[in-house]
Amino acid sequence: MTQTLPDSSLAAGLDGRSIDGTLYTEITDQVAHTPHWLNDFLSFWATYGLGLFVILILWAWWRARGEGPARMAQALSVPVALVAGYVVNDIVKSVFTEERPCLAIPGTHPLQPCPGATDWAFPSNHSAIGMAAAVALLLVNRKIGAIAMVGALLLGFTRVWIGAHYPHDVLVGWIVGAVVGLIVTGLAAKAAPVVARLRQGPLRPLLAAG
Repeated sequence: MTQTLPDSSLAAGLDGRSIDGTLYTEITDQVAHTPHWLNDFLSFWATYGLGLFVILILWAWWRARGEGPARMAQALSVPVALVAGYVVNDIVKSVFTEERPCLAIPGTHPLQPCPGATDWAFPSNHSAIGMAAAVALLLVNRKIGAIAMVGALLLGFTRVWIGAHYPHDVLVGWIVGAVVGLIVTGLAAKAAPVVARLRQGPLRPLLAAG
C-alpha cells in the first residue's frame, strides 16, 4: 500500500513568499533610499505606535462620561476589544506558523532586528490590536475613531517597512482586528443597564460627568 506523505509546505507552515514576497522586497528596498529622519519616525511608530491608542481610549472614556450609559459601556469595552484582538490573532498565528519574511527571504536587510524563528508572522499582532481599537473607538466617537484609524493604518504599514511582516500579514491582521472590534463593542452596548446602575453609586465620578 502506498502511503501519502503530508505536503511539506503545509508541514512547514504558511510560505508567505509565494503570496507577496516580491511586494515585500520592493517596499523594504525603499528603506535605503529614504531620509534617516523618516526611517527613524516609521521605526519608532512600528514599535511604540500602540501608545497612541492608550491616549485615545482615555479620551473616549472621558468624553463618554457626558453621554448615555450605552456609550459609556462601549467606551469601557475598547480595552477589552484591544486585548481580544491580540488573543484571537495570536491563535490564528499558532495555526499558520508563517516564518518572518526577514528570515525567509535571502538578502533582506530589515530596519529593525528580525524577530526570532518561532515568532510567527501571520497575521500581524500589531495590526490586529491597532485595528481592533480603532474600529471600537470609531463606534464610540467618530472623531477619536478617525484619528485611531489613521494610527492603525500607519502602524500596519510600518510593520512591513521595518521588515517584520509581509503585506498580507498586515491586511489579515486588520481584518481580524476589525471583526473583533465590531463584535466586542457591539455587544458592550447591552451592558448599558449595568452602567446606569453603577452611575448611581460610588463609581459615578468615573462613569458620569457632573
